[in-house]
Amino acid sequence: MTQALVIRGGTIIDAIGSRTQDIAVVDGVLLAHEDAPSSAQEVDASGCVVSTGLVDLHTHLGEPGDEAAETMTSGGRAAVLGGFTTVLAMPDTLPAVDTAAVVEHVRKLAEAALCHVEVAGCVTVGRTGGHLAPLGELAAVGVRYVSDCDAGIQSPLLLRRALEYARPFGITIAQPANSLELSTDAQMHEGEWSSRLGLPGTPAEAEEIMVMRDVALARLTGAKLHFQTLSTAGSFAIVGAARRSGLPVSAEIASHHLALCDADLAGYDTNKKVVPPLRDMSDKVAGQAAVADQSIDCIVSDHTPQSTDRKERPFDHAEPGSVGLETALAVALTQNIEIKHVLRAMSWRPAELLGLGSPTERAITPGARADLTIIDPQESFTVSTTSLATTGTNSAFQGQELRGRVRATIVDGRLVVDGGQVQA
Repeated sequence: MTQALVIRGGTIIDAIGSRTQDIAVVDGVLLAHEDAPSSAQEVDASGCVVSTGLVDLHTHLGEPGDEAAETMTSGGRAAVLGGFTTVLAMPDTLPAVDTAAVVEHVRKLAEAALCHVEVAGCVTVGRTGGHLAPLGELAAVGVRYVSDCDAGIQSPLLLRRALEYARPFGITIAQPANSLELSTDAQMHEGEWSSRLGLPGTPAEAEEIMVMRDVALARLTGAKLHFQTLSTAGSFAIVGAARRSGLPVSAEIASHHLALCDADLAGYDTNKKVVPPLRDMSDKVAGQAAVADQSIDCIVSDHTPQSTDRKERPFDHAEPGSVGLETALAVALTQNIEIKHVLRAMSWRPAELLGLGSPTERAITPGARADLTIIDPQESFTVSTTSLATTGTNSAFQGQELRGRVRATIVDGRLVVDGGQVQA
């Protein structure tokens, strides 16, 4: 049955600017509000911001292979509650997403999610860093991003071949940046706090050396390269310079790196153990500035659900990662980054990188696809893993107060979240 909506009283913020305007949604398409049928459901957006739907370029959904951590159903509910209408599912599943058959299997599972799920493939077979996966086969079934996750491709020759192979297919190589030789057994960032806490650390240079190397390979090959979850001021500067020189590189930062630093590990809270590790306070500040000046393209959730038993261990034995789909937007807004910069980095820029349309094509204008997020930027809430939709129990922000709450999420014209609650 067709769902018709009229969204009234909100401030629209999209790639073409900010304005106060009512808008209608009919048959999954945006219309002028006066064109809505009289039976249309009214959605009160007074005091709220209406944005194009949020897009997450870095989501770990567990299924298939790790349903104890997350399923498509629970992950999809978490996504829409966090305002995401599209997520890019990472390929670190069992089996790994290294063939067209596995892509189609994951897509079938993703039909259970309330949001759109794009599927990333692997760079190498089984994510082992050995032989290249059949990138042409993956491209033929619509895969746009490939990543080996974890530490990424360590061999410069292999990464060069991957970039050369991917370029004619229009595939983006998504690459974490971490030198394994410089971060063996590391548990956190190397610095004053690793010394205080007696934990082995990984230096900022372990990331920055790889960023410099990979920028050089992008220059050599002319292929598209996306840096995943960068975390240091040096990395932001390198990528910013590369982008200004015209290289086809892009980069993301995880929301927790905008809000937390290594000092926040003083209590050995394993929920704050993430990869890459929480860095120095100066890196956190630099990350916020990099979002504002667009050196960094995207803010991602890096949603990495873990079951309780994987975190309730000594710090050096706990699995890394934090859930983030339901908190990423609020974390960014709580840092007092201007909302237009946050929405660029969480909505139209990641959508553009994923090939979902240009920022102007996805703007909130009649005829556009009705994927929308309605946000109350002033509403505060306290994070509690007992009330989150995700199966994961590991939030780096457990017990913290955040500002900025999603009031409604509309996916393909369907009101899937209303009043902050998932709709049946």
